[in-house]
Amino acid sequence: MFQLNVLSGTAAGRSIAIRRFPFAVGRAAANHLVLEEAGVWDRHLTLEFSKGVGIQIGLQPGAGLEVNRQPAVSGQCLRNGDVISLGAVKLQFWLATAAQRSLRLRERLVWLLLAIVLAGELGLLCRLPH
Repeated sequence: MFQLNVLSGTAAGRSIAIRRFPFAVGRAAANHLVLEEAGVWDRHLTLEFSKGVGIQIGLQPGAGLEVNRQPAVSGQCLRNGDVISLGAVKLQFWLATAAQRSLRLRERLVWLLLAIVLAGELGLLCRLPH
């Protein structure tokens, strides 16, 4: 899973998880990420996943976009940590934090197994002749 970290603008500090592709960014309410800053178009860009290639930028013709302070083009691949500038907003493309599953049940089963082994050893010690 991927995420966009908003580095500047009114939504600065937010992290938006990208769960489905294509992922649309722009001013219109129908986008997955809505940004209302100056210079952002209704549907400024889309992020698309191409198997074997990676995450590619789909750019509206004429929409200004930079990746790492270099002009971006449609079809350009993003890498972890890339900074995307559109209008007055800067976004950082990042790998999302992996959610760890709870290991409580496994931990309890291990402790139960250790308790059973300890009880068995104590039982054997009690049966030894003195």
